[in-house]
Amino acid sequence: MTHGFDTLAIHAGQEPDPVTGAVVLPIFQTSTYAQDAVGSPRQGYEYSRTTNPTRDSLQECLAALEGGRRALTFASGLAAEDTLLRTVCRPGDHVIIPDDAYGGTFRLFSKVAERWGLNWTAASIHSVDSVRAAMTDKTRIVWVETPTNPLLGIADIAALAQAAHDRGALLVVDNTFASPYLQQPLHLGADVVVHSTTKYLGGHSDVVGGALIGTDEALMGELAFHQNAMGAINGPFDAWLTLRGIKTLGVRMDRHCDNAEKVVEFLSRSKSVGQILYPGLPEHPGHETAAKQMRRFGGMVSFRAQSEEHAVAICNRAKLFVLGESLGGVESLIEHPGRMTHASAAGSPLEVPGDLVRLSVGIETIDDLLADLEQALAR
Repeated sequence: MTHGFDTLAIHAGQEPDPVTGAVVLPIFQTSTYAQDAVGSPRQGYEYSRTTNPTRDSLQECLAALEGGRRALTFASGLAAEDTLLRTVCRPGDHVIIPDDAYGGTFRLFSKVAERWGLNWTAASIHSVDSVRAAMTDKTRIVWVETPTNPLLGIADIAALAQAAHDRGALLVVDNTFASPYLQQPLHLGADVVVHSTTKYLGGHSDVVGGALIGTDEALMGELAFHQNAMGAINGPFDAWLTLRGIKTLGVRMDRHCDNAEKVVEFLSRSKSVGQILYPGLPEHPGHETAAKQMRRFGGMVSFRAQSEEHAVAICNRAKLFVLGESLGGVESLIEHPGRMTHASAAGSPLEVPGDLVRLSVGIETIDDLLADLEQALAR
């Protein structure tokens, strides 16, 4: 029987405890397990770096939500990314990355993986021709975000999957901004989905984590080997908190989207705002693609202020919108990407405009959010 998204979010990997009947999954806060005999671990559990029942439940749930065969979870989104790169690539290989990407991802490529011998090229993932032109015989991965962070660009997942596969490369999609509720890249041809589960999946700004989800058993088996060998796993309490957040993902995302659409309407009427970056706007260059591959357009909104000084002042004046990094929590956040999340990209092809403001629109009462933006935008 095929279940709906919200049913899977609540039940996949989360059967009542067989011993006590507890409806909420226990936290298996243990590092090791008693074995029945030498070489006979009970139900395969030996050591919690390798496997833990709470983490296993989270992984099963994420696989179900993304439509994958297997999911693996990690201590952070960057730990997941690092494990993927060092599993798939070798020194001398090449990766295409977006010319608009999360600053931490750029830092991983430019300051860590490059020293290890991994070459990369930044390309516009909004153009399939641009990606094809950047590929070489050494390209192992085409890496995309959609929507991108922080400029809210949209990539055509199906078209880029075909372009990558034509050259024997994998398409990796960072689905953090959309969440599996709004978009499922594996169904569109992607090979691996990456998440910072810190964001919309956890949803309450109280846990850090990451995940990889895929459909190829052999590849996921290699990734699982490296997950254990490299050891950047999430602990059982972190896994439990993420599962707790996932249960309400669908209802939260609908409210995030509702509020974001009203914020965009408000910003469109403001004389203090320049360009508004939101894929739900008909004039957004990726609007048609987003409408085709997303359920709705998400809770992230970026806009251009009148100057960098104005952008910083808006961020500093906001009250209900908390000035802080990260995104996807129930509370609204505001930030200046150029000086905060994307400072590591300064001077690179991924440098973001100084007048850019990024909003993570939460699920508060919308009138309160609009009132806060109105006073923050006032000059």
